[in-house]
Amino acid sequence: MWRYKGQERPPWADAPAAGQESVWDYPRPPRLERWPRRIEVLAGSRLLAATTRAWRVCETASPPTVYLPPEDVDLAALVAVDGSSYCEWKGAASYLALADDPAIPVAWTYHTPTAAFAAIADHLAFYPGRLECRVDGESVRPQPGGFYGGWITDELVGPFKGEPGTTHW
Repeated sequence: MWRYKGQERPPWADAPAAGQESVWDYPRPPRLERWPRRIEVLAGSRLLAATTRAWRVCETASPPTVYLPPEDVDLAALVAVDGSSYCEWKGAASYLALADDPAIPVAWTYHTPTAAFAAIADHLAFYPGRLECRVDGESVRPQPGGFYGGWITDELVGPFKGEPGTTHW
């Protein structure tokens, strides 16, 4: 758990109500955990993915990033696109776009993640700001800032990395 001057969460963090989680209670380095919720990803009316076998990565100040097993994703609907990024915890990421709209990446994957994140090798994470993503039927809100792919649901409180004024986090 992150600590601010000996406190469990910083004074600017929202306090979670019953049944909620604060992103300020997530650890750094991040934690990988099974998330057996019903996850759906849609492009318009087309179901791209559905699973109850997801993983989520929980890291201080960020909404969880959700990784779906490739067996539960319509991989024929996606194409690899140019570009990559590097996460200090997970390694090198590759990007995917919809086959019928390859201009904008909608997902990413780690083909050879670090040992600590080996369980998510080839799993796909989707940007909720670019596709309709749902958790147990609830529409997910995207993490602010455009770059990050965290999934915000009603059970999560922030503030979240990516919001205005958070560049120093």
